[in-house]
Amino acid sequence: MTRRDVHVPERFSPSREPLAGVHVLLGVSGGIAAYKGAELVRRLRAAGAEVRVVLTENAARFVTPLTFQALSGHPVRTSLWDESAEAAMGHIELARWADEVIVAPASADLLARLAHGLAGDLLATLCLATAAPLSVAPAMNQQMWAHAATQANLGVLRERGVDVLGPGSGSQACGEFGAGRLLEADEIVARLVERRRPRELDGVRFLVSAGPTYEDIDPVRFIGNRSSGRMGFAVAAAAAAEGAQVTLVAGPVHLPTPRGVERVDVRSAREMREAVLERAGASDVFVAAAAVGDFRPRDVAPHKLKKASADSGLDLSLVQNPDILAEVAALDPRPFVVGFAAETERVEEYARAKLERKRLDLIAANEVGAGLGFEREDNALLLLWPGGREALDRGDKADLARALVARIARLRKPVGEQHA
Repeated sequence: MTRRDVHVPERFSPSREPLAGVHVLLGVSGGIAAYKGAELVRRLRAAGAEVRVVLTENAARFVTPLTFQALSGHPVRTSLWDESAEAAMGHIELARWADEVIVAPASADLLARLAHGLAGDLLATLCLATAAPLSVAPAMNQQMWAHAATQANLGVLRERGVDVLGPGSGSQACGEFGAGRLLEADEIVARLVERRRPRELDGVRFLVSAGPTYEDIDPVRFIGNRSSGRMGFAVAAAAAAEGAQVTLVAGPVHLPTPRGVERVDVRSAREMREAVLERAGASDVFVAAAAVGDFRPRDVAPHKLKKASADSGLDLSLVQNPDILAEVAALDPRPFVVGFAAETERVEEYARAKLERKRLDLIAANEVGAGLGFEREDNALLLLWPGGREALDRGDKADLARALVARIARLRKPVGEQHA
């Protein structure tokens, strides 16, 4: 939504100056990496952006305001107590001027203050007062980065829509080695350009299922599938990042809801079926990433089952759960339907058969088993569709999800606009 008092760039150039006309407010917090902020200003201006800089009091101990003034072409602000600027509520004017707010480097202290909504200095106040997107590029000692408090603060910021850029990993000024290095200026600019480019899925309605389903045996026991839900959540996040309106139907997992995604929590296969079918008719794309249990107990005991003796067994009578994917694929009209196939052998053969049997538009197949697929941060996928295939090498599930969403976007285009 555009407000009259927020600058809107007149143009977006995808070539030599991809940030032409964009107003970038750069905040620099205290830390040895503050000197890299000077190079970031130079790179932002080379990309066409107009840059203004705010330093915290501690940042000015590392790099002088005069350096940033020379590079940006604008006076540098360091304090809320600048009488000449604040006579006209200068911090509000700066907050309205910005199209993008980037804090680089962002210290552990500043991240903590932003997470708790504190506004004790000019930079933190601007971050609260602006309607512009906020990005933070952390830089700190590797142990500070790994500390539970820092990670908790980052979780809060991400949930509020803050884009966390990095950090990188390597040798640090303190002599230690690990995560906590400020991303290079070119990487930060590239992330900003990527976020501002036209998105392929603006307005497309995505429905994603994720995680396992649990089928109760009695009030304390259940049967279920091994699934962390990470892949489905990554798909939901990737689709939302491309502008899609995403609804995520999630089985019982402990994962934060991706930014900009509507979440519906369910437990059993029948609950997931109800939630999916209720929304599938109004969706443009359905991605069935959930590991839905094929069977459930015929009867659920009202009380905890007791062992009759030390060596007694338990016989369970199981019935088949509904096939949610097949039901959605059979709708008329129906969304673009994407299935998943987790196989322990003959992956492509079985996945291709499932694609054809259930009349899917695309299937993502992967090998599972010892150390593969489930409950891992990485994976590898084979994408199959009528007349085509694409192998995605092992990598982070977030990267695989972005590649999958990109393939969906291409396959949904008219035949003449598709490309390999």
